[in-house]
Amino acid sequence: MSTQTSTFRLHRADRARPAAASWPVRDRLALAAGVLAPLLVAAALVPFRTDLSRTNAALILVVVVVAVAALGSRTAGVVAALSAAAWFARGAAAIGHSFLTRPYETFDITASADVETAVLLLVVGLVVSQLAARARRLEVVAVTDADHLARIHRTAALAQTANSADTVVDHVRGELTELLGLNACRFEHGTLLGRPPRLEKDGSVTVGRHTWDLDTAGWPEGETELRAYGNGHYLGRFMLTPGPGPAPVLQARLVAVTLADQTGAALDTSGPVA
Repeated sequence: MSTQTSTFRLHRADRARPAAASWPVRDRLALAAGVLAPLLVAAALVPFRTDLSRTNAALILVVVVVAVAALGSRTAGVVAALSAAAWFARGAAAIGHSFLTRPYETFDITASADVETAVLLLVVGLVVSQLAARARRLEVVAVTDADHLARIHRTAALAQTANSADTVVDHVRGELTELLGLNACRFEHGTLLGRPPRLEKDGSVTVGRHTWDLDTAGWPEGETELRAYGNGHYLGRFMLTPGPGPAPVLQARLVAVTLADQTGAALDTSGPVA
């Protein structure tokens, strides 16, 4: 039992490494900008501190936070908000300049208005970061939804015009490989052999009689079957060999089930695959 547990933990650790290593360069650059950009802007404002109101200085720093959050992740935006609030209060001492708030050239703020402005700058920066991250996530979801609909539409159109079910099966094999990030995908027609893990109609994965936590544990070992039915009858199954990346999200798995159903309909109409 302990050996199986150790193997499982190693398996999960191996799957976690690619995700950490694949953290987008864009997010790394945005995180660095979140630390440095408010400092540089605060330093640039130092020569104008007698002519520039505290409110205007804070608004300029908010613009910096918005830019970082829009270009990067929520984390980068939060870092930028913290950095902006800190450098509004403390100035650019790290590079030898005076501070933006009175008393100059100290780390203290005596005016209550400066304290309020610094706090508001932090709060606004955090809110903007959350909104920017949400907008970016919705953009990704919209693009993904459009891609999924395109896959379903292509398969449906092919099923109506293809001369044989072979063409549909080969097409869906390619779609499943790309959609689910598989190493391989093959189709079996005929009698069911063995009891491999199964991708169910609701997008879940079962191993035997138990539901497998795909989101946490990744794909189960070996091939996973995805059955194709036509007019309520079993006609074949796709055997999915997982790739090295993270497990596909539920939305992608449901699209995979839809593609398998379209294959089943084509098989039911055209006859078995050669």
